Amino acid sequence: MLSAQVLSIDAPVFAEQIAHSIRDQVLGTLRRRGVVVGLSGGVDSAVVAALCVRALGSDKVLGLFMPERDTSEDALRLGQEVANSLGMEALVEDITPALQGVGCYRRQEEAIREVFPEYGEGWRCKLSLPSVLEGNRVNLFQLTVQSPDGQQHARRLPARAYLQLVAATNFKQRVRKMLEYYHADRLHRAVAGTPNRLEYDQGFFVKQGDGAADLKPIAHLYKTQVYALAEYLNIPEEVRRRPPTTDTYSLPQTQEEFFFSLPYAQMDLCLYAHDQGLSEEEVAQALGLAVHQVDAVYRDIEAKRRATHYLHEPPLFVQPLREG
Repeated sequence: MLSAQVLSIDAPVFAEQIAHSIRDQVLGTLRRRGVVVGLSGGVDSAVVAALCVRALGSDKVLGLFMPERDTSEDALRLGQEVANSLGMEALVEDITPALQGVGCYRRQEEAIREVFPEYGEGWRCKLSLPSVLEGNRVNLFQLTVQSPDGQQHARRLPARAYLQLVAATNFKQRVRKMLEYYHADRLHRAVAGTPNRLEYDQGFFVKQGDGAADLKPIAHLYKTQVYALAEYLNIPEEVRRRPPTTDTYSLPQTQEEFFFSLPYAQMDLCLYAHDQGLSEEEVAQALGLAVHQVDAVYRDIEAKRRATHYLHEPPLFVQPLREG
């Protein structure tokens, strides 16, 4: 019978296996001296940093904090706590000026004003999806804005405005990755990515942004397993307790609200069950859901894979450039 136990891991064994792989990949395959890791204050980047320190030593791992004007105050504080606990060097790179320079915020506001003309200084926003468990769910993002006096309003964006808002927001991940590679090039190091299996499989990343990396040490791990490793690796408790967030828009939001539409523990089990060919009936019984709700989750998994297939594709060539 399906249960959370199917995702249980022997954390010490997994940690050693991943650390061994990091050593081989960085020092052998990639021929680099160490790694650079972007620290967000979340559990995924904390675990990747801890595994890299375990593999290479704290002197071979550089952490980067890359806040901008919409970053939550907790993110930098928690990221610094992680770096301190691991004894690794970490630098702060405020990316707000770079984002202003490429027009990130201006382009965001232009898109938002198509439905909220009054949107401007002092306003805040976020994008969200309805729960996949809701009946008659339409898988369309909704924009929520908050005025300076605290009132919130929500509307759907027309396609053009939605695409512009997302495109402008994606500057954040791409500028961060640019800085990670600057420091990696400067130090002759590799860039370690931080996506877990759920994020990687479902396309929860920006192409050539947080999706770009030289190695991705936890992309095979479900989020539940990342938390198990975090406990074993003594990641600060506050980081382990923090709900997974996007920290992308100016209003706070969880990953569940923004993209996955289910708590990560349930999404992990649904993704596992889907890939193992388990029936909707078995999953429904295990998770306390209705069969039609599990069917909706399965369809959503498949839809996200189709929609984000492009993100996983390498550059395409007319003819292969090398034999073998």
